[in-house]
Amino acid sequence: NVLRLPALTLSPLANEATTAQFDLSLSLSEDNGTVQGVLIYATALFDESTVRRYLGYWQALLRGMADRPLQSVQSLPMLAEAERRQVLVEFNQTRADSPDEACLHALFEAQAARDQDAVALCCDGQTLRYGELNARANQLAHWLYELGVRPDSRVALVLERGVDLIVAMLATLKAGGAYVPLDPGVPPERLRYMLDDSDPTVVLTSRALRGQLGALPAGLRTIELDGDSRPWTQCPAVNSSPAQLGLTQNHLAYVIYTSGSSGQPKGVMVTHRGVVNLVRWHCDAFVLRESHCASSVAGLGFDAAVWEIWPPLCVGARLVMPSPAESRDPDRLLAWWMSQPIDVGFLPTPVAELAFARELHHPTLRTLLVGGDRLNRRPPDNAGFTLVNNYGPTENSVVATSGAVCADDQVLHIGRPIANTALYILDPQGEPVPVGVCGELYIGGAQVARGYLNRPELSAERFLDDPFAGEPGARLYRTGDLGRWLTDGRVEFMGRNDSQVKIRGFRIELGEIESALLACDGVCESVVVAQGDATQEKRLIAYYTVHDTTQIPGAEALKAQLDARLPAYMVPAAYVRLARIPLTANGKVDRKALPEPDDTAFVRQRYEAPLAGDETALAAIWQALLGVETVGRQDDFFALGGHSLLAVQLISRIRSELNCELPLAELFARPALKDMA
Repeated sequence: NVLRLPALTLSPLANEATTAQFDLSLSLSEDNGTVQGVLIYATALFDESTVRRYLGYWQALLRGMADRPLQSVQSLPMLAEAERRQVLVEFNQTRADSPDEACLHALFEAQAARDQDAVALCCDGQTLRYGELNARANQLAHWLYELGVRPDSRVALVLERGVDLIVAMLATLKAGGAYVPLDPGVPPERLRYMLDDSDPTVVLTSRALRGQLGALPAGLRTIELDGDSRPWTQCPAVNSSPAQLGLTQNHLAYVIYTSGSSGQPKGVMVTHRGVVNLVRWHCDAFVLRESHCASSVAGLGFDAAVWEIWPPLCVGARLVMPSPAESRDPDRLLAWWMSQPIDVGFLPTPVAELAFARELHHPTLRTLLVGGDRLNRRPPDNAGFTLVNNYGPTENSVVATSGAVCADDQVLHIGRPIANTALYILDPQGEPVPVGVCGELYIGGAQVARGYLNRPELSAERFLDDPFAGEPGARLYRTGDLGRWLTDGRVEFMGRNDSQVKIRGFRIELGEIESALLACDGVCESVVVAQGDATQEKRLIAYYTVHDTTQIPGAEALKAQLDARLPAYMVPAAYVRLARIPLTANGKVDRKALPEPDDTAFVRQRYEAPLAGDETALAAIWQALLGVETVGRQDDFFALGGHSLLAVQLISRIRSELNCELPLAELFARPALKDMA
């Protein structure tokens, strides 16, 4: 089968491809000892610069294989030196000089000295000026010092949001200590654990909340800030200098607890250096000035509260806070927020997206900051403010990347690294990944936390030496989050790579819920998953096996026990009993084999079909929002997996589809379908 063409000269003829038959196709040929080729690509999927990058990665890989033939392919570098420098150095050109080594409270004190009559804080009808706030905090600080608070001592704050909370935070810092904010709304068992673990020198609380603390260790001093006896009011109202206290930027400013995979929350230790860098970046990036007004709406146990509170107070602006009652009701919270003269404000991503859906227009808002969850929705085109998406774990002093979201952005990104922060996207071997390739996010720079309180092994696992900084002592935090570089140096967030998830803005460990479920009566094994894609509100589904099939705990019993142990956002919506937990071939839980929960998995009443008319129409809306197949007249909206954010969506759907106005308070008071209808 040989073609013979005598007396003819054959020459190759280049064939110019005009149509790509595949997404990518590579053709190679050998000529005079060299290999040449053509890469044809679909222009609908790739642009020329992307394809040229791909060729560069392939060539780098081939060179590595030739240079190191005994090395595994996955460990070979794919980046040419120019792109390696781009992702490690050029994308991290964030250096910003700090004028001094001031501690956090010293920035506030400078503002109080500059204009003591300016309004510092407004909350629930109370107003404090800078001079008044500074004086009250100084008096309490001197008393805390007398009680033994020193640098790195911890002071637990079990308080509702309000003036006393801000005074307590400032006083703790001024005394040299680190404040530990503990949400009084968490279950008593969890609150007691955090109190025991943080080992505070002093607990600051109120008369109304003192009873929730239970029996405290002998010798632990507890102060009721609104009590009859207030000896600190006789203390001096003057500042103490950090030098007198032996306090530096390397000492702790606060400890905030986040969900832990061991079944217990873990305390993140954050230094003054990290928060001061956050404050200075924020004030520069968003042009926050003395004449401005900023809001604080995040919960006490949410690290975003740190970001909301300190920049305005350290620059001389006015800080406004909703009352505790307003903060617990999303409808009232949005109404309050819309009524305030806010220039720069933060909203948790789910709450902001509710505002976008309602097309709310704030009359004074200049910059809206969002964070705490993946952003899926943009504001209306005529919103009148700049939307800034932010990303960062508690372990990096709240914010690591930030960027304005524009209407023509093709992806909803998380921006670029902020001042004095470095972001690295690495593969499993710890090597930087190419632009556009998914990898794990590692954060370095000035805001990396000291570590986890009382968890040296976990700290060593998550806080690592920084091999890229070129500075002795530089450290990285391994986030467990996934992302990829965009070509312009911004980052696209791509979710988690472990069992940690975001539920309604709260970062939680599924392992903690699983541990709590194992402690429930009769439960043998447990697995918890977060269900819902990027366009849906996630809900938690619990799967379990039992010790004794003659004594099977139902959904109602399990939910009641978890309600006593976990915050509401960590309590699963559905409970599925299995004969055994499905496993993969290598013995790991096969999460893909877990069945979908049926209607019996939810806490519900005996089924009674909805009546025709409003009940049937309302049931259809419930089914769409809650993801359940059937809804009965007796069913409870919250027992089926509803929560405050879904309640606001329900009200919006009722308004648009049924032309009816249902107050949020009425929904909470009458959560059964028949009563709501």
